[in-house]
Amino acid sequence: MAAAIPQSETITERELISELTTKRLSVYLRCLTFLERNGVRTVSSHEMAKRFHLSSAQIRKDLACFGEFGIRGVGYNVSLLHDRLVHVLGIDRTRKVIISGAGNLGMALAEYRGFNTDGFQIVALLESDPRKTGRVSRSSIPIVSSDELGRLATEHEIEIGIIAVPAEAAQNVYDSMVDAGIRAVLNFAPVQIRKRPHVKIKSVDLRINLESLSFYLRSSEESGSALLDDFDEKLT
Repeated sequence: MAAAIPQSETITERELISELTTKRLSVYLRCLTFLERNGVRTVSSHEMAKRFHLSSAQIRKDLACFGEFGIRGVGYNVSLLHDRLVHVLGIDRTRKVIISGAGNLGMALAEYRGFNTDGFQIVALLESDPRKTGRVSRSSIPIVSSDELGRLATEHEIEIGIIAVPAEAAQNVYDSMVDAGIRAVLNFAPVQIRKRPHVKIKSVDLRINLESLSFYLRSSEESGSALLDDFDEKLT
């Protein structure tokens, strides 16, 4: 009998798989959704890669992390694989989301369809400015006082918090979300958050992305397009 894998190693491996593949799984899911809506029943990794400008080897490798899905000589059942990825990504049930910050960014995020459909529901926008509270967004999401975070998190079983406040307020907002029981946070504030144990945080910093693009351009200007293409390939 093979020796059991220690629990700590199992968790590490699972987290590693998630970090390396989650973004690509989301891309695959979008591709499958498109195919399903267009009546495509089966697709091979090669056909999928060619149509959506992906890597067939990477598709097979990523999907193999979660089981066997395809049939040799036939390909993947589009509908079944779509449903399986929905389950793997944890969006086969609705996850409640709350946004802190009802400024321009917070309101834009609240109106973004991808944040309020297909497995996600924005419950409310939190705002510290009393002049903004008591209103609703264009899609009827209520704007409530930041003091209501604890109550809303408990009553609606909020699982994900989105930080859309100025940098100087982001840490306090993050700590308040964690204290309220929220265990997953998406941060749009341009600041490094001091993390708390057992809470997953992902940061989106548009400035960093622009600086990264600027670096690609500088590399291309100084060393030619070959270096730029090679560096870009390693990062994607």
